[in-house]
Amino acid sequence: MEKLKTVKKECKIEFEEKKSKFIGYIKPVFTKEEAEDYIRYIKSIHTDATHNCSAYKINNNGLEFFKVDDDGEPSGTAGKPMGDIVNYMNVTNLVVIATRYFGGIKLGAGGLVRNYAKTAKLAITGAEIIDFVDKIDLIFEILYERLGEVEKIIKRL
Repeated sequence: MEKLKTVKKECKIEFEEKKSKFIGYIKPVFTKEEAEDYIRYIKSIHTDATHNCSAYKINNNGLEFFKVDDDGEPSGTAGKPMGDIVNYMNVTNLVVIATRYFGGIKLGAGGLVRNYAKTAKLAITGAEIIDFVDKIDLIFEILYERLGEVEKIIKRL
């Protein structure tokens, strides 16, 4: 089985295309709720943006969640190209949002597809692709005098 890949960190990128400003946000996430919360957060700080398009892919205990959103752009010209890049770059457990401020010059369907894909690619590259390691946090409460025994067991395992 191929190793899962994800992104190391949250990241923001920006570029301009024919006076339209594209801002890409990416964040490692582990649940669809976390992804949806981050999308809402980005939308809340860019309420004046023309569009806040998104894509997320989550692999949680073998269950995969994948969702794309064009946020008012012509169907298939924003969220889908972003999702295609996520799949092409073979990364999971992330959410990517492309905020667009329209600059007055129409980009056409092909231009939209190219620029939303570019936003996702730059964000993923900027956030650094790493191997995904499934982790869980554990908290132990132990007596101080047993600490030595517990450390030995942990080192052995």
